[in-house]
Amino acid sequence: MSGPRPRPVDPRGRRIVVTGATSGLGRSVATALAERGAHLALAVRSPERAAPLADDLRRHHPETRVEVVTLDLADLATVRRAAREIVDGLGAVDVLVNNAGLMAIDEQYTAQGVELTMAVNHLGHAALTTELLDALERGVAPRVVTVTSLVHHVGSLDPATLAIPPRHYRRWSAYAASKLANLAFALELERRLRAEGRTTVSLAAHPGAVATHLGHEGTGWSNAMMRRAAPRVLPGPDYGARPILRAALDLDLAGGTLVGPAGLVVGPPRAERPSRAARDPRLGPLLWAATHDLIEGAP
Repeated sequence: MSGPRPRPVDPRGRRIVVTGATSGLGRSVATALAERGAHLALAVRSPERAAPLADDLRRHHPETRVEVVTLDLADLATVRRAAREIVDGLGAVDVLVNNAGLMAIDEQYTAQGVELTMAVNHLGHAALTTELLDALERGVAPRVVTVTSLVHHVGSLDPATLAIPPRHYRRWSAYAASKLANLAFALELERRLRAEGRTTVSLAAHPGAVATHLGHEGTGWSNAMMRRAAPRVLPGPDYGARPILRAALDLDLAGGTLVGPAGLVVGPPRAERPSRAARDPRLGPLLWAATHDLIEGAP
């Protein structure tokens, strides 16, 4: 499913929101876009950590505009505030890159009872996307790019249990479920955008197998192994950013496309087939309903 040769749009002046831009994939994506003159809103949990990056991008790429927005995806009230700040700063949004995430963390839950990996990776991004849809409709060739992972192929998800703690928490199962949710949400969003006649399109991308800071936070043996081994055997985030950038900038890609690297790791970005679970026509609507029940019920 390699598709046609990519013809990326010039990002100069395009208003692009990148979540989780302080490190890893988000930092690589933001840097590549700044180098090409995009106007960026870096939506991050720690504005203090993002400030040096923003200053560096402004200094080396004076034609770009960089704003830092505080975004805690685990707190839906701050998601709403961040969306308002983004709209106030950019006016309209051309591209939203839902990138921030957690992986294989120790067991934690939000005030709503949602497991933290699912809350940050999926629920917070779904809320941010919903809040920014009108701003996207005012954009030029607007699109939402949601970052998933190869592990969506092994994920399982019951939308009815989003806010029910599991009987036995397993860090990698929680991560895989959140990445399946990311992809199912992206596909369902595309279906709804088309049904509503909107101009915004929804795509997904995954980086393949790359070494980032993700997976380092937990205290399990697999976290320790990742901290030691991944940087030695896997390429860095600049490689993983390439499918995300293609999804964000290649306007020939249709809504609902999943972009990943050929060869899983270092090959050129290409369109690929989502898992059977992600394509299940029952999952998207159920996930959408459960997600928005939680979003609307949040204080």
